[in-house]
Amino acid sequence: MLIVIALGGNALLERGQRPDAAIQRRHVRRAARALAPLAAEHRLVICHGNGPQVGVLALESQSDASLSRPYPLDVLTAQTQGMIGYWLVQELTAAGVDRPVAALVTQTVVDDRDPAFHTPTKFIGPDYSREEAAALAARYRWSVAADGPRWRRVVPSPEPGRVVELDTVRTLIDRDTIVVCGGGGGAPVAADASGRLSGVDAVVDKDLTAAYLALALGAHRLLVLTDVPGVIRGYGTPQAEPIRAIDVDELTRLRFPAGSMGPKVEACQRFARASGHPAAIGALADAADVLAGRAGTTITRAPRRPGGRPAHSSPASTGPNQAAHLLEDPLWTR
Repeated sequence: MLIVIALGGNALLERGQRPDAAIQRRHVRRAARALAPLAAEHRLVICHGNGPQVGVLALESQSDASLSRPYPLDVLTAQTQGMIGYWLVQELTAAGVDRPVAALVTQTVVDDRDPAFHTPTKFIGPDYSREEAAALAARYRWSVAADGPRWRRVVPSPEPGRVVELDTVRTLIDRDTIVVCGGGGGAPVAADASGRLSGVDAVVDKDLTAAYLALALGAHRLLVLTDVPGVIRGYGTPQAEPIRAIDVDELTRLRFPAGSMGPKVEACQRFARASGHPAAIGALADAADVLAGRAGTTITRAPRRPGGRPAHSSPASTGPNQAAHLLEDPLWTR
């Protein structure tokens, strides 16, 4: 199978840990060992998050007195793609993956009129107490929001459009290469009237970019691997209950935090609804079991045409051309 994996940035740096290179490298090594069994049997495209990492770079840039202005987030996202991609390539090979592995810096086209630019929701960087976050927000003119009991910086996260390097990703897959791409959602760019691309100051959600790639490439599965064991119904309440399997329509009726679990659920809904193939959310350490449905949360639903008829005779009938066409479906951008 062709599997697109969205690897959470928090899975590469746990909350409260120092963002030292050695600590992150150790987490990448564990991630590679968890993914190696999948790579032995399937073709993989790996997208990784960068929330903690891009936040560290942004804070360093903000504090650098030698700069007349901080580096924009699109540039910092490209930097994190290089850093994390470099680690993943080395560690996947060290974990016994015997196929070529390539890390690709990719750009994701967004609409610079997206309302998300006026409503920041994407968490980046370390967490703080409420008082610390308020002080930093005043000092650096940040937007901050609660992320559980702690507070973090939030930045705009516009809807992903096309991935500029999609054809290059296809070529690498066709040559039996494991591809690391779409890191941090891809460096966000906008096109002017002539089609020229330029960076925008935002961070695209990597789960939504992974869902886009999964559909455009005709993937058989989308796996969202993170630092939690799956989707929890009633999270944070006495009635909290893990969900092992759920229909995409039932999942739509549940509510999740916009900056954390929300995008993961949304990405899986879009992929399952448009392709007819399963998507799953689970812990990185359980990657093989999440794929097999023995762990995590599996989300399914055969897509339907207007009037309720199935769009395909079976999930396996979705190919790259058909899946790419489905990107035009309003369900993708709903």
